[in-house]
Amino acid sequence: MNYWIQNLDPYGSPEEIGVIQLAWLGDSVWELHQRLRYVHFPLKSKDLHLSVVQEVKANTQSKSLAEIEHLLSANEIDLIRRARNKSKRCPKSTDPAVYSRATGFETLIGWLFLKDPKRLSILFEYLEVNMKS
Repeated sequence: MNYWIQNLDPYGSPEEIGVIQLAWLGDSVWELHQRLRYVHFPLKSKDLHLSVVQEVKANTQSKSLAEIEHLLSANEIDLIRRARNKSKRCPKSTDPAVYSRATGFETLIGWLFLKDPKRLSILFEYLEVNMKS
């Protein structure tokens, strides 16, 4: 399901972009990825929407980060740390620690989407295989 990322070329210099902006981009990349996963399911649009919303919630993103952390490089871990330190506000319904981890996950996705789409594809593939079980 990662074919849409596998053939992308790196774009721009994510080092010049702030971590909050990378998180904003990463959030949209993650949501698009989830929508592309679910588009093949024979569900009504409301059910498709609810399924994707479940996948893009902070809790799920935080769990996804926990699932891939052991695969990450020192630079990627540092990027996540910087993003977690930048996330100050969060919704009242969300644990601040979970929200900051989700922000770190989104930042990593945004950065990899621009810097190394093939690596992002590998991590998405890993998550698909390991989050199902």
